[in-house]
Amino acid sequence: MPAWLQLMADSFWSLLSAGVKFTVPLAILSFILGLAVGIAIALTRLYGPGPLKWLAEFYVWVIRGTPLLVQLFLIFYGLPSAGITLDAFPAALIGFTLNVGAYSSEIVRGAILSVPAGQWNAAWSLGMTGPQTMRWVIFPQSVFVSLPPLSNTFISLIKDTSLAAVITVPEMFMAAQRIVSVTYEPLILYIEAALIYLMFSTVLSHLQDRLEKHYQRHLQR
Repeated sequence: MPAWLQLMADSFWSLLSAGVKFTVPLAILSFILGLAVGIAIALTRLYGPGPLKWLAEFYVWVIRGTPLLVQLFLIFYGLPSAGITLDAFPAALIGFTLNVGAYSSEIVRGAILSVPAGQWNAAWSLGMTGPQTMRWVIFPQSVFVSLPPLSNTFISLIKDTSLAAVITVPEMFMAAQRIVSVTYEPLILYIEAALIYLMFSTVLSHLQDRLEKHYQRHLQR
């Protein structure tokens, strides 16, 4: 067996283990929490009172206008100057959650606005309240519209978690860096890490297609 192939075989399980233990959980938790934040921000921007709407718009403006890497550095390396010290994983979780929250809020807001105004009027004519209309009429339709971009956000998040290595989270890319520091074979190890990220993304893309088809059939019933 060629030396480079033996190196990839020897390091594969170490990289995959770091991906399963840290990369995937970090992405899943960040996406779930970020989506919850995004929904709250979207509803605030659409229907909230003036001051809260302004705060929500300011949050989205700041997060979308600054690099994710800078946000992670501010949380992990900057907050200790203010007396707030966080471990690496919670710091990364907060950073990714805030980032996902801002971007997903725009997706959710756009999906809600895409539902024709006639749907609201029809629901009100049936005696539904605003919350009932949102829950039973607007939300199911907006979910289908938002599924593709939200799925893409999650797939991108899987890859973005590699940035957590800069704040010492022992995820997959950092595991590759550690092996490189011993073997001095950056090209082989980074290609292998890229292939594992590609494997994760391919599986998620397949699941996205199945989810979209399932939800489309559900709406057509």
